[in-house]
Amino acid sequence: MQQTLISIKPIEGKTITRSNSAILMLGSCFTTEVGSKLAAEGFNVCINPTGNVFNPLSAAHTIGNLESNRRYTADELIEVQGLWRSLDHHTRLAAPTIPEALNRINDSMKIGSRALAQASHVIITFGTAYVFERNGKVVCNCHKLPAREFVRRRLSIDEIVNAWQPIIDRYPQKQFIFTVSPIRHTADGLHGNQLSKATLLLAIDALKRTAYFPAYEVLIDELRDYKFYASDLVHPAQEAVDRVYSLFSQFCIKA
Repeated sequence: MQQTLISIKPIEGKTITRSNSAILMLGSCFTTEVGSKLAAEGFNVCINPTGNVFNPLSAAHTIGNLESNRRYTADELIEVQGLWRSLDHHTRLAAPTIPEALNRINDSMKIGSRALAQASHVIITFGTAYVFERNGKVVCNCHKLPAREFVRRRLSIDEIVNAWQPIIDRYPQKQFIFTVSPIRHTADGLHGNQLSKATLLLAIDALKRTAYFPAYEVLIDELRDYKFYASDLVHPAQEAVDRVYSLFSQFCIKA
């Protein structure tokens, strides 16, 4: 089988080592795939402490909350299908009672705050440029609330850059690595998905003092055959994840 192989140049910034690096990873489920492999190989890594984050503004908002070690209160929770939840957190932190939900959420915030403070590397995977706003605020998770409660729109490049450059500038000692999830959001339509991914790529390209790892390009170009995808033809198969991780190791990991 012929392939367009991706050439990976080693990172120009700080490399990752087992002995001296601490990693915080935020982003889509693709973050979990790569992060789990890092953890399995003995790296000090914290993966999505507050749950998966798909859009850049929610990821930036999460960083801000972790910086302030924010504690959530009962009035910030909503009940959906018998579980109490936060619009800033993933469903896995939901619980049948308010005290249990707050414990899960605030424990996740403590873990994430500590990971951010200690991190030598912050790895962010953007999944989509589309956001859902409720009462004028971008939410991290809609929790299957009625669509009429949200306004859906696509972020601009400037919005993403303006949210992230100040964060990067606050941490000159940390190495920020960005990537774009290759998982297609087919609900946006294929053209809509391409517009979304293009927005994310252009925004990352405009950020200063960062590194970019081309996970998106590896899946879309080098591994374009459907044999590298799961049965849903959207998520990567294990062989694809292994290939991306191998290239990621070449990119920024020092044995």
